[in-house]
Amino acid sequence: MIIKYPTDLLAQVKAATAGRRLTGFTPGQGPRHPELMLIGEAPGRHEEQVNIPFSGASGQELMKLVESIGYSQQTVYIASVVRQRPYSIKQVRDKKTGELVEKRPNRTPTKSEVRAFAPLFDWELGYVDPQVLVPLGNTALQRLLGPQANIGRLHDHLLTVPVQEADPAGNGYRLSQRQYKIFLMYHPAAVLYARRLQPTVEADWQRLGRFIQKMHEQKNK
Repeated sequence: MIIKYPTDLLAQVKAATAGRRLTGFTPGQGPRHPELMLIGEAPGRHEEQVNIPFSGASGQELMKLVESIGYSQQTVYIASVVRQRPYSIKQVRDKKTGELVEKRPNRTPTKSEVRAFAPLFDWELGYVDPQVLVPLGNTALQRLLGPQANIGRLHDHLLTVPVQEADPAGNGYRLSQRQYKIFLMYHPAAVLYARRLQPTVEADWQRLGRFIQKMHEQKNK
């Protein structure tokens, strides 16, 4: 399922992000009421081109991990806290011609950009209604739990807590009334940049798999 967002929320995001260095729009995808909702940071260049979340190199790493615990791209919901690709503008010299050319590489979204997409993400979370949230990396984690949260300290932790949601009055965030089960994970791109993390990341996913198995056993009692 490719989600269709309310037009008023799309208009609200467009107004809040006017003039920002953001491009494209990659919607969340997957079934409603899944066991797992995987939450990334923002689309990259490949995601912008094909409109499929986590479809680039880090997405390939993510799918290996997802499949290692018995899920697939079709059985999990995949989204990000920012739906457009954040980019910077750099002037670099072409190695062949020596001319200056403009490049637009990916960058980390700012906190204000994450906040601009917050009403859209909040609506999506309620609409999808997952059993377990899996934030991938610090940007997604801090969107849910606040700036004090750090993936290096909290990865592989299971929490049952309220999450941040946009304050309708426009005053930043407030805590949700609902409590969510949240399993905290490194972003799969971390493995691409630091292969030493691979055993840790794989062990974290296996722990998530064991937690899901226990969740099934409790339901079947």
